[in-house]
Amino acid sequence: MIRLITDSSCLYTPKETEEMGFVVNPLSVTINNKQYVEFVDITAREFVDIINQGHIPTSSQPSVGLLIETFKKYPNDDLIVLTIADGLSGTYDSALIAKNSIENNENIHVINTKTLCGPHKYLVEETLKLIKEGKSLDEILNYINNKIETVISFLLPKDFGYLKRGGRLTPLAATLAGVLKLQPVVTQTKDGKRLDKFVIGRNFREAIKKVLNFYKDKLSDNHRIYISHGFNLKDAKYVESVFRKEFPNSYIEVLELSCAFITQGGPLCVAIQTIEA
Repeated sequence: MIRLITDSSCLYTPKETEEMGFVVNPLSVTINNKQYVEFVDITAREFVDIINQGHIPTSSQPSVGLLIETFKKYPNDDLIVLTIADGLSGTYDSALIAKNSIENNENIHVINTKTLCGPHKYLVEETLKLIKEGKSLDEILNYINNKIETVISFLLPKDFGYLKRGGRLTPLAATLAGVLKLQPVVTQTKDGKRLDKFVIGRNFREAIKKVLNFYKDKLSDNHRIYISHGFNLKDAKYVESVFRKEFPNSYIEVLELSCAFITQGGPLCVAIQTIEA
């Protein structure tokens, strides 16, 4: 049997994943000197309320011990482990350490998705579909690895301090921290490890226009577009309307970010991500 294991970067809750037939190990956040497991101990709305009280959050990956425990539950299954991008989280490294801590671990296949959130959600859905269709392990792994290489991600933060504290910026992108009276756009590097400068707009709408112009000759109807937000539905819906007008036949989904990604991108951030379907 082939079984899927992932983390909550896919934005599915443990309850949802139980119903869908795969395993998710949630990420954790710490705020106001207390640690919470996202989707289990705290909702994103509750989390943002604590942030708005003046508290600064941090995030952490599932522990190596938890991953070892998860892997050992399925000694006779082939395990496909899809992790959030290496560099944006330590989950990939933790999964490799957990795998290497287990004897006879040839059944554990750890994949660095090089992405997060919307595209990660799609990779999970596609993996489940291929498992149900009876595809072989090699077919599934090849398919997923090819899809990973088609991801493009942009982030429009409202507070650059969250990205700077997380250390996930290239030196060039870090210099944007002082220009938030404008609207910077950062993009994920090709290896998925960090965020780099893309453009700066005079305001949010001009920045979105620049992102849209980048995509105009790159997206086709077989691309999926994900618009995620840190409790900023107004701006997310504006982005959705602009992209629906330009790409009327594309699949577009608006997603609410979880606690761990609000910690990374900051409250009110908006992300635009695409992956080839």
